[in-house]
Amino acid sequence: MSKVYVFDHPLIQHKLTYIRDKNTGTKEFRELVDEVASLMAFEITRELPLQEVDIETPVGPATSKTIAGKKLGLVPILRAGLGMVDGILKLIPAAKVGHVGLYRDPETLQPVEYYVKLPNDVEEREFIVIDPMLATGGSAVEAINSLKKRGANNIKLMCLVAAPEGVEILQEAHPDVDIYLAAMDEKLNDKGYIVPGLGDAGDRLFGTK
Repeated sequence: MSKVYVFDHPLIQHKLTYIRDKNTGTKEFRELVDEVASLMAFEITRELPLQEVDIETPVGPATSKTIAGKKLGLVPILRAGLGMVDGILKLIPAAKVGHVGLYRDPETLQPVEYYVKLPNDVEEREFIVIDPMLATGGSAVEAINSLKKRGANNIKLMCLVAAPEGVEILQEAHPDVDIYLAAMDEKLNDKGYIVPGLGDAGDRLFGTK
């Protein structure tokens, strides 16, 4: 079974409070999401393997460390996931960015893939799938399905807030995908919104209704 990590860092929790606040406007909301994404990226990359390299400092030779192992790929789920990408790229500018677009079928209410664009070297990368919300879990499950169908075999999921129902669905569908959160919320309401949540992340990021 996959693991669930909830980041309790004071800066993440402080900024998340203002992200949740309904009085936070679009500009500030966007900036806060960007900042929390950077802080979460710092935590999610804590276990990246290192290798030693020999370099020359201005004073003399030194043995130092660089990141080893698989290259990173970021895959935001369109559209709300886009709001977290720049914050992560500030820390990991060499990461490649793919995209997965999904829409909800009005009759079945199930997510349907309409756009997927990934780096060419899918099998060589560790992917972080990004979406502010893990609510019912449907979109995240389908996005990860899309990556696996194209050869991805090392995937993590990064969200701001999640409902327990969505976490359970994702763990059942993808027990090999660890989940990284800023908060685990109480539940879903009868409309499928996370409670207390933060509203519709896409609308709040892009100023739409």
